[in-house]
Amino acid sequence: MKKVFLILSAVLALGITACNKYLDQVPDDILTIDDIFKSKTNTDNFLANIYFSLPNELQQRFTGNQNSGAWYAASDESKYTWSFNYTNNMNTGAWASTDGEVETYWTNYYKAIRNASYFVQNIDNANSVEVNDGFKKQYKAEARALRAMFYFFMVKIYGPVILLGEAPIDINTPADQLQFKRSHIDTCINYIVSELDKAAADLDASVPGGTEFGRITSGVAKAYKVEALLLAASPLWNGNADYANFKNPDGTPLVSTTYDAAKWTKAAAAAKEFLDTYVPSQYSLYTASGPDAFTAAYNACSQVTTTEWNQEWIYARSNSGSYMRYDRTPFHAGFPAEQHGAGANGATQAMVDAYFMANGLPISDAGSGYVASGFSNFKAPFDNAARNTYNQWVNREPRFYVGITYNNSYWLYQTGSNPIITNMEFKGNSGRSQSTSDVSPTGYIVRKDVMPNDNGRGALMLRLANIFLDYAEALNESSPANADILKYVNLIRQRAGIPQYGSGEGMIPAPASQDAMREAIRAERRVELAFESVRYFDTRRWKIAKTTNNGPIYGMNMNGDGTAFYQKTQIENRIFTDKDYLFPIPNKQILINPNLAQNPGWK
Repeated sequence: MKKVFLILSAVLALGITACNKYLDQVPDDILTIDDIFKSKTNTDNFLANIYFSLPNELQQRFTGNQNSGAWYAASDESKYTWSFNYTNNMNTGAWASTDGEVETYWTNYYKAIRNASYFVQNIDNANSVEVNDGFKKQYKAEARALRAMFYFFMVKIYGPVILLGEAPIDINTPADQLQFKRSHIDTCINYIVSELDKAAADLDASVPGGTEFGRITSGVAKAYKVEALLLAASPLWNGNADYANFKNPDGTPLVSTTYDAAKWTKAAAAAKEFLDTYVPSQYSLYTASGPDAFTAAYNACSQVTTTEWNQEWIYARSNSGSYMRYDRTPFHAGFPAEQHGAGANGATQAMVDAYFMANGLPISDAGSGYVASGFSNFKAPFDNAARNTYNQWVNREPRFYVGITYNNSYWLYQTGSNPIITNMEFKGNSGRSQSTSDVSPTGYIVRKDVMPNDNGRGALMLRLANIFLDYAEALNESSPANADILKYVNLIRQRAGIPQYGSGEGMIPAPASQDAMREAIRAERRVELAFESVRYFDTRRWKIAKTTNNGPIYGMNMNGDGTAFYQKTQIENRIFTDKDYLFPIPNKQILINPNLAQNPGWK
């Protein structure tokens, strides 16, 4: 009897109670084809396990675990101390097409695509007594959207991929009949967009709750349509002359090297459609209160990632296990065990410097008020008292205090009567004298999205702020005089508690040209979406990673105490070449399929 192989786990990506019970009773590797659609329970669980292939980005400590990425620390945002983290290979050029981490996404997403295709083809034959026509329509649309999303994830990682078509491939098909070619990048994007549109037409717009958190809605499908079109319009895939020889073995091109301005127009139109349809009826920017405007902005920007399923979340992976708490909690020697961590995910100096000042200006602006040396008595929005603080970290915008744990800062979670103050100097409670492995590599620790524990939770994948900035970016490239550009960038800045762009009272001058606005939008994305697995892909689609992720990476002096700690210190020298814009196609796949082209620069 033929079998469909599933990826099962005791923790599901879809929060359906029946699924958890089911997994306690069924072997964790297979379901027979004949069983899948006999009952609603089996049908639900087959679909739930397609959902389970969604990436759990809360587990990036172990690259590839539950399809988690390398996206935080393989960008210029952060670095992992631990040598086993695969990003350290990537950042030093020591990665290869033969590595298992390279193959993970290719293998796992194609399994998920196969299972989704089987589901789409066969759900209509499900037990009609238990699975009525309404369920069949909804479930088919969910599986269709998931399949399109898996293809999108693959395109972001590998570039043009093999499109397998509507029908799933029989597992008994001889290998010589499976030697497919990669499709042109535009063909891939068009297919993804078309499938998301088809799915959206049969999905409800309402965001589900309770045990249904994590189900695909029409809004989710339309939001990922925006993401796909934005990727296609970006410099990596829109007129990239470097890919002139990027072809299949038979000579057919995989990329067009001719710039097409209409791609930006399509991306902007898709974003506008999403905003007009779903905002504010389904989604809106998250806000919070506080004793003053600055603290309220801090609370909003902090809680938007930690308050599960709030009104800004467009999509997240449900019930996802996390390593974030330990990775981002400092060592805190001498304090209770629940406040002890590794602090091993360290923010870079470049990321620290990217945050604006409280007056909304970058630190490079002469009017920003930035002071590069010395100390001040300063009370951070998360603190209950003023503390001696290095001037570089004084009077920064609220998102800085959300994102960065810096030296001599008050910890997020306090226990007992003695305040927990993080000290990363050599002899400090979180310094290298305490541990050679559970320590920050940079003298900063990523603070964003740290919860009280690492229990299963929603792993945020896409939120409304992202779509606002997508729209502004696409408009700036297609219609640079459009007033909506400033409108949506300013909505982000307003929520962040910093001055908006414009000529009114309390505003700062708006960028005066298309180029200046482009840089402003990119700067806004960098801080608003920091440590959310966005920056890695942004620097690649913009073709700037050869600058941002190449050369020296800096932090504080982890071997120093007192003022010596505050010396800007080179942490590592990163290597990024043209080939690193894409993951290589796994070598194993190249060996078995002579029609499969390797990515440029890879062997």
